[in-house]
Amino acid sequence: MDNSLKTDEQLVSLVKDGNIHVFGDLVGRYEKKFERYARKFLSDQEDIKDVIQGIFIKIYVNINNFDTEKKFSSWAYSIAHNELVNALKKSKKKFLPLLDFDIIFPYNPQKKNNNINIEELDAKMLADESLKKLDPKYRETIVLFYIEGLSYKEISDVMQIPVSTVGIRIKRAKEIIKTILKKEKK
Repeated sequence: MDNSLKTDEQLVSLVKDGNIHVFGDLVGRYEKKFERYARKFLSDQEDIKDVIQGIFIKIYVNINNFDTEKKFSSWAYSIAHNELVNALKKSKKKFLPLLDFDIIFPYNPQKKNNNINIEELDAKMLADESLKKLDPKYRETIVLFYIEGLSYKEISDVMQIPVSTVGIRIKRAKEIIKTILKKEKK
């Protein structure tokens, strides 16, 4: 079976069995995701690269502790979350960049017309400004759910909060964003 058709958990099992080259497949699956996630915490590209490298080292070193009956993505994002929070504390920077141009408008070779619609750009910029005004606990929950595509349970595992708290934070964040957008409209 081609490794691209295997689940993350199957790849982890292979790594645990000594097929360490398969770890590269996991890195390939998560590198861009972690980079996108890291941009919500850090602005310096070198810092981001260093932290991502640290995340993968920590995952590799601790991979034998991972229970393959559970979801690898939740476990990996939990490590990424902790490493990024630590990096943010070390950097002592309070500004968290949210979205960069490549994330908002990724190049899609399948799309016939890759031109940027000005209304779409305005809407994305307005959403980005609204996210910047959110308290970090709400912002991270929104980013994990809507941008990273994690489930409530996965977010709960990553942030080490109850699933009900995830739902409450997403609901409150949406209410705050609506209020911000109403004020911006006036």
